[in-house]
Amino acid sequence: MAVVFSCLLMLLDAKLEKADPIRKGIGVVLTPIFWVSDFPADIAALFQNASTSKHELTEKIELLESRMLVLERKAQKYSAVMAENNRLRELLNSSSTVDDSVVVAELIGVNPDPFSHQVVVNKGTHHGVKVGNAVLDAQGLMGQVTEAGEYTSRVLLISDSSHAVPVQVNRNGVRAVAYGVGRLDEVELANLPDTADIQEGDLLVSSGLGGRFPAGYPVATVKMVTHDPGQSFARVTATPMAALNQSRLVLIVYKQKALSAESSPGGQ
Repeated sequence: MAVVFSCLLMLLDAKLEKADPIRKGIGVVLTPIFWVSDFPADIAALFQNASTSKHELTEKIELLESRMLVLERKAQKYSAVMAENNRLRELLNSSSTVDDSVVVAELIGVNPDPFSHQVVVNKGTHHGVKVGNAVLDAQGLMGQVTEAGEYTSRVLLISDSSHAVPVQVNRNGVRAVAYGVGRLDEVELANLPDTADIQEGDLLVSSGLGGRFPAGYPVATVKMVTHDPGQSFARVTATPMAALNQSRLVLIVYKQKALSAESSPGGQ
């Protein structure tokens, strides 16, 4: 009879859905029973947590803190990688505007002497680098290669007091020579006539005179022009376009023809 009654209830529930209110009512009635049946397990878990020793809790906290430090370190590393990717993207974008051939290099050393502005990069003659090659970052001219080893090269920055680069005002073509003054954020234009048409904010680009630097690369922006009465020359200071104390990735520029001559059998 129980089986027949059960089958009848299932049939009514499937066809007429008459047993739905009954099922809901039974569920409400049985809810306290479910709570009571779970009560022993909850009490056991409570006693187990209460019996956990202070030493075990300390170990768990230390483990979680160590994991948190590892995750924080990874997050910092990811931030650094993202920043480096952005700098590399800017560098590659700038290389698309360069007519000459370039090789991407990374700074691996800085001269500790405060009076000598030199850096070391991880590219050398094995990669086609030669003494005199111009070095740029994503913003402008940084300097030139003064020593080229097999796999590393030494670069003299334009801010070094022994460095000079022929420049011209991009606005009107006025030529001058930019000298380093031993400060990373400043260069000076020497022997510029007092009557020269140069203004604050003018962009200075490499003129290409002398054949050392290719023409047209941004070098600096004019920061201040001082006209002293009775003096034949104006005092002009400028701010380098390149981030001389920040850039990590640089472009070493060399002529395509020179490289092709080297790589050909006759150039060997």
